[in-house]
Amino acid sequence: MSLKYGFIHGEEGNFPLERMCTWARVSRSGYYTWRGRRWASAAGRLTAAERRRAELAALIRWIFDRSDGTYGYRRVHAELARRGVPVDDETVRRLMRELDLRPCQPRPWRPVTTLAGDAATTPDLVQRDFTARAPGDKLVGDITDVRTWQGWLYLATVLDCATRKVVGYAMADHLRTSLVTAALAMAARNGYIRRGVTIFHSDRGCQYQCRLVKPVLARAA
Repeated sequence: MSLKYGFIHGEEGNFPLERMCTWARVSRSGYYTWRGRRWASAAGRLTAAERRRAELAALIRWIFDRSDGTYGYRRVHAELARRGVPVDDETVRRLMRELDLRPCQPRPWRPVTTLAGDAATTPDLVQRDFTARAPGDKLVGDITDVRTWQGWLYLATVLDCATRKVVGYAMADHLRTSLVTAALAMAARNGYIRRGVTIFHSDRGCQYQCRLVKPVLARAA
């Protein structure tokens, strides 16, 4: 607790006292009591070590707040090193724990390509059996998102269950149904879609559930 009071004491005049007490989760009365005891002993001055810790705690909090509360102790320590502040990472970790600075690590956003709920209108002909006797008996399709320097790239693939080979693929910067139909068209050109024989299996992605996919499969067979 004395570390928090020391931090507040070191920042008085830079920030409103009430706000600093709220940040540190301490009461103003408790801080005033602590400050009174400090001034009563040794003219109320912090020792060099205490002042150093208070200044370091203030800088750590500033870096943490500047990161929108996302930096852990390792990244805070790296930022301190870039600023020429000599301190070991365990000290940073201990001070952040005492200041109750807990980083929030949001999950990175990823595009969603599947529909919620049960796509009951499309029967599952594979029934989790992905074995096949001959090429072209069963095909499976999926879309993979790839992060690049210029944004998201989407790769649609068609795999043959018998040979385990990619028999069709397409790439684009969008998730429209044309991405899927282009991959299926390649599989058809390679001779892997046969009318009345080939079963095409995919997830419940909206691109595969589109009414435009079935006509493409019918024309390709």
